[in-house]
Order: sequence, then C-alpha cells, then structure tokens
Amino acid sequence: MKINLPDKLYYSIGEVARAFDVNTSLIRYWEQEFPIIKPKKNKKGNRYFTPEDIKNLQIIYHLVKEKGYTLDGARIALTTNNKISETVTLIDRLEFIKAELLKLKESLVEKDSE
Repeated sequence: MKINLPDKLYYSIGEVARAFDVNTSLIRYWEQEFPIIKPKKNKKGNRYFTPEDIKNLQIIYHLVKEKGYTLDGARIALTTNNKISETVTLIDRLEFIKAELLKLKESLVEKDSE
C-alpha cells in the first residue's frame, strides 16, 4: 500500500487516517494494541505521529488488512519476524514498479493505435 503523505516531522491522526483510508478510531485502537506505535501528544491530548510510527502502521496495516492476520497474529509476527519491515518496503517498491510499467504499457498501446 502506497501512503501519500508529505515529508514532515509529525502527522495528525486525521492525516494518518486519510492516508490509510481508515477511521481515526482504528488508528487509536491500533495504538492501544501495538506498543510499537507511540505518537507524541500535546497538552490537549492530540496525537502526532512520527515517520517511524507511519512505517509501523504500514506494517500493521499490511498484516491485518492485506494479509488477514488477527491482531494477536500480527502482534506475534511483529515480535518474531524481524524482516517484516523489509518485506513491506519491498512490496511497496514492487507495487510502484508495477504501476510505472502499466503506465508505460498504456502509452505504448496508445502509440500503436495511432
């Protein structure tokens, strides 16, 4: 899953939820369930997520939403599989390459039809 977020030091929970196309309540729930997500909070209690939190959320999203893991299964996978982060990064790169190749294919088909 490609996340479209600008390069910043901190992201609001609304920005994160939109990027993942989920409700803010799910982000808050995952924060409670997974100790690796530790957003900063201001005096009002607003959460601000770091790029490291975003990477961890990507991993959790991949395991739970794309692979169908239960929360317990995802928690176990995070603690036992130290290469899961690399796998998610690799999947993101491959999806980007696939999208670029599809664009190239479309442009070639358009040129052939002319």
